[in-house]
Amino acid sequence: MDKPLTDPQMDPSLGRSQDAHQSLDPEDWGAFRAQSHQMLDDMLDFLEHLRDRPVWQPIPQSSRAKFQVSLPQQPQSLASAHQTFMQDILPYGPGNSHPGFMGWVQGGGSPVGMLAEMLAAGLNANTGGRDQMPVEVERQIVRWMRELFCFPDSASGVFVTGTSMANLMAVLVARTVALGKTVRKEGVWSAEKQLTAYTSVEAHGCVAQAMDLAGFGTAALRRIPSNEAFQMDTDALRAAIQTDREAGFQPFFIAGTAGSVDVGAIDPLNEIADIAAQESCWFHIDGAFGALGMMSPHVAPLLKGIERADSIAFDFHKWGQVQYDAGFLLVRDSTLHMDAFAAPVAYLRRETRGVAGGSPWPCDFGPDLSRGFRALKTWFTLQVYGTEKLGTIISQTCHLAKYLKQQVIQQPSLELLAPVALNVVCFRYRDAEISDTGAINLDDLNRDIVADLHESGLAVPSTTTIKGQLAIRVAIVNHRTDQRAIDTMLHAVLQFGQARCSAAK
Repeated sequence: MDKPLTDPQMDPSLGRSQDAHQSLDPEDWGAFRAQSHQMLDDMLDFLEHLRDRPVWQPIPQSSRAKFQVSLPQQPQSLASAHQTFMQDILPYGPGNSHPGFMGWVQGGGSPVGMLAEMLAAGLNANTGGRDQMPVEVERQIVRWMRELFCFPDSASGVFVTGTSMANLMAVLVARTVALGKTVRKEGVWSAEKQLTAYTSVEAHGCVAQAMDLAGFGTAALRRIPSNEAFQMDTDALRAAIQTDREAGFQPFFIAGTAGSVDVGAIDPLNEIADIAAQESCWFHIDGAFGALGMMSPHVAPLLKGIERADSIAFDFHKWGQVQYDAGFLLVRDSTLHMDAFAAPVAYLRRETRGVAGGSPWPCDFGPDLSRGFRALKTWFTLQVYGTEKLGTIISQTCHLAKYLKQQVIQQPSLELLAPVALNVVCFRYRDAEISDTGAINLDDLNRDIVADLHESGLAVPSTTTIKGQLAIRVAIVNHRTDQRAIDTMLHAVLQFGQARCSAAK
């Protein structure tokens, strides 16, 4: 029998007894379980009574100070950390779960998604690859998205943080298609012609950022003018491509938008698909929130042509009401998708047996090797609620936007600044009596009204600029938002606007 290399009671490299082994598991599972249930109950109470809370409130300095201390060396109780969360974190979140949150485009999550996150955290799966059921759950979502967007069985998909990352990945796939797999070694500088891309002036800034991060530079992105409906002007697109070809450039990528960032406009996707096919360009759709409108019988017809895309980027955490974060990239041709990202290395060797089986892996379709189990909360949301109910929620937000539009039109002191295509309404407060005198700047007035709304805790819209004018931008995404929340916001806009104008007279 072999002799032990060391005394079984002593590890000389550590200088202590092996009996003193440390673990992060609780010493008292019963007490830990009781505290865990309290934490769960507190979050369920939070969600149940959201409407009784302010949408947002300023963070007191006393709470900020608690997160400006030195790195802790000694343990503290779970109950103490939980109490700090309840007192100094929970009350001062961004507010996007609240029905009065209408700023930017953020979903509200759901109680089901919260529980799924807990299950995923307990499992603690790294879904970069290997033969495991969490990867199969992600593959199920891919199959469902093929079905939703009428993509072929050859399509692939992958979870990412959000559409900003998905748009970047789509540019990288298109780059590899245009220049061949050698571009991954030689870089874009080795191309015979400079590549150029195209998107609307209404597109999200992350499209330009994707060109920057991919090494092309934002100057290689042509921003195509929009029409009166804030959609890409396809005649201008054709002209820009022709001009670039004559100048010796190589057009390679066109990004259409399904639900623009400012007003929620949908580009003419079918026309853009025709142009992309004629010009041999990759047709990508930034559908951050709008693409999931395919679940709504009212919105889906507006997305005609989305099924012709080479790739679609979208977020389940917006109109899909999944907890943050859950972005997704769907690519029509899985081989082209893998060509852009797969990087076989010895330490990721694939086998036919054991945990190292199950190839290809999600890491073959994107840059992330370490990945959380985002698919579970998405699977739970789709499985528990179904696309019919989620589609109804999407339709509901659009109906509320139409209601708000009518209310704005009927108010003499309010002015609609853009068409309402989906769920985004842009308007401003305008007191004709004082505005015409020049005694008050309308941009400053509306900026102050929005800040007043935030600090009141009644509602949180955002601002944007429409044709040079600052607008109050109401994006209705949250499933909890109802007509009462819209009326509360609108009444407060009128109240704050009138008070500020009266003070200026």
